[in-house]
Amino acid sequence: MIRTLKLQKAVIAFILGVLALIAYKVMSVKELESSNYMLSLAGILFIAGALMLIYPILFAKKDKEGCVELDPEIQEEMASAEAENSSIESSIVAETEATEKPQ
Repeated sequence: MIRTLKLQKAVIAFILGVLALIAYKVMSVKELESSNYMLSLAGILFIAGALMLIYPILFAKKDKEGCVELDPEIQEEMASAEAENSSIESSIVAETEATEKPQ
Protein backbone atom coordinates (compact mmCIF):
# COMPACT_ATOMS: atom_id res chain seq x y z
CA MET A 1 0.00 0.00 0.00
CA ILE A 2 2.88 2.35 0.70
CA ARG A 3 4.08 1.90 -2.87
CA THR A 4 0.59 2.52 -4.25
CA LEU A 5 0.19 5.83 -2.47
CA LYS A 6 3.74 6.91 -3.34
CA LEU A 7 4.74 7.43 0.27
CA GLN A 8 8.24 5.98 0.09
CA LYS A 9 9.84 9.40 0.62
CA ALA A 10 7.78 9.98 3.77
CA VAL A 11 8.79 6.62 5.22
CA ILE A 12 12.44 7.33 4.41
CA ALA A 13 12.16 10.75 6.10
CA PHE A 14 10.77 9.09 9.24
CA ILE A 15 13.56 6.50 9.26
CA LEU A 16 16.19 9.23 8.88
CA GLY A 17 14.46 11.19 11.65
CA VAL A 18 14.70 8.21 13.99
CA LEU A 19 18.36 7.75 13.11
CA ALA A 20 19.02 11.45 13.77
CA LEU A 21 17.21 11.14 17.09
CA ILE A 22 19.39 8.17 18.06
CA ALA A 23 22.48 10.15 17.05
CA TYR A 24 21.26 13.04 19.22
CA LYS A 25 20.89 10.73 22.23
CA VAL A 26 24.41 9.36 21.74
CA MET A 27 25.86 12.83 21.30
CA SER A 28 24.00 14.26 24.30
CA VAL A 29 25.38 11.51 26.54
CA LYS A 30 28.88 12.59 25.49
CA GLU A 31 27.83 16.21 26.12
CA LEU A 32 28.68 17.50 22.65
CA GLU A 33 27.37 20.95 21.74
CA SER A 34 26.49 19.84 18.21
CA SER A 35 23.89 17.42 19.55
CA ASN A 36 21.31 20.22 19.34
CA TYR A 37 21.81 20.29 15.56
CA MET A 38 20.97 16.59 15.36
CA LEU A 39 17.81 17.17 17.39
CA SER A 40 16.82 19.98 15.02
CA LEU A 41 17.51 17.74 12.02
CA ALA A 42 15.37 14.98 13.52
CA GLY A 43 12.50 17.42 14.07
CA ILE A 44 12.72 18.76 10.52
CA LEU A 45 12.73 15.23 9.11
CA PHE A 46 9.68 14.25 11.19
CA ILE A 47 7.77 17.34 10.07
CA ALA A 48 8.72 16.77 6.43
CA GLY A 49 7.67 13.12 6.66
CA ALA A 50 4.32 14.06 8.20
CA LEU A 51 3.65 16.59 5.44
CA MET A 52 4.53 14.03 2.78
CA LEU A 53 2.14 11.54 4.39
CA ILE A 54 -0.73 14.01 4.53
CA TYR A 55 -0.30 15.39 0.98
CA PRO A 56 -2.06 12.54 -0.92
CA ILE A 57 -4.99 12.64 1.49
CA LEU A 58 -5.50 16.40 1.17
CA PHE A 59 -5.31 16.42 -2.62
CA ALA A 60 -7.13 13.16 -3.37
CA LYS A 61 -9.76 13.24 -6.11
CA LYS A 62 -13.43 12.69 -5.29
CA ASP A 63 -15.74 10.61 -7.43
CA LYS A 64 -19.38 11.35 -8.29
CA GLU A 65 -20.63 9.92 -4.99
CA GLY A 66 -18.23 12.04 -2.91
CA CYS A 67 -15.97 9.13 -2.00
CA VAL A 68 -12.25 9.79 -2.04
CA GLU A 69 -9.93 7.64 -4.13
CA LEU A 70 -6.37 7.84 -2.79
CA ASP A 71 -4.81 6.63 -6.04
CA PRO A 72 -6.04 9.03 -8.72
CA GLU A 73 -4.24 7.21 -11.55
CA ILE A 74 -6.24 4.02 -10.98
CA GLN A 75 -9.43 6.05 -10.63
CA GLU A 76 -8.94 7.70 -14.04
CA GLU A 77 -8.28 4.33 -15.67
CA MET A 78 -11.40 2.86 -14.07
CA ALA A 79 -13.53 5.85 -15.11
CA SER A 80 -12.44 5.56 -18.74
CA ALA A 81 -13.08 1.81 -18.71
CA GLU A 82 -16.55 2.33 -17.21
CA ALA A 83 -17.37 4.99 -19.82
CA GLU A 84 -16.29 2.62 -22.57
CA ASN A 85 -18.40 -0.20 -21.13
CA SER A 86 -21.47 2.00 -20.77
CA SER A 87 -21.19 3.21 -24.38
CA ILE A 88 -20.94 -0.40 -25.58
CA GLU A 89 -23.93 -1.40 -23.43
CA SER A 90 -26.03 1.52 -24.67
CA SER A 91 -25.33 0.62 -28.30
CA ILE A 92 -26.30 -3.01 -27.63
CA VAL A 93 -29.52 -1.92 -25.93
CA ALA A 94 -30.34 0.40 -28.84
CA GLU A 95 -29.78 -2.42 -31.35
CA THR A 96 -31.97 -4.86 -29.43
CA GLU A 97 -34.77 -2.29 -29.09
CA ALA A 98 -34.62 -1.57 -32.83
CA THR A 99 -34.92 -5.24 -33.69
CA GLU A 100 -37.80 -5.86 -31.25
CA LYS A 101 -40.06 -2.93 -32.29
CA PRO A 102 -41.18 -4.20 -35.77
CA GLN A 103 -42.83 -7.29 -34.27
